[in-house]
Amino acid sequence: MLEKTTRMNYLFDFYQELLTNKQRSYMELYYLEDYSLGEISDTFEVSRQAVYDNIRRTESMLEEYESKLHLYDRFLKRQELLNQLKQSIQYDDENVQNILTSLENLD
Repeated sequence: MLEKTTRMNYLFDFYQELLTNKQRSYMELYYLEDYSLGEISDTFEVSRQAVYDNIRRTESMLEEYESKLHLYDRFLKRQELLNQLKQSIQYDDENVQNILTSLENLD
């Protein structure tokens, strides 16, 4: 479950601008704020089933966006390459350290 939550949080970060305000709100509350379905349904005065359905549809949309755009996959590969690079170079050079830090902070 933690792995799915982490993945959804990343996908949400990458693709949230493609979602409606309602989808964004439900996902933020459910995944980022750890609200229960009942708490979200009380907040928006809708049924728990409506919240559940909206979240599941939004998850599917995020996965579909990822299958087409691959932003999260590229992010993971970039992070792995940066880690390999860090392990392979000398850290004596402050300029190299600054460049690596800048690369890490691009995303």
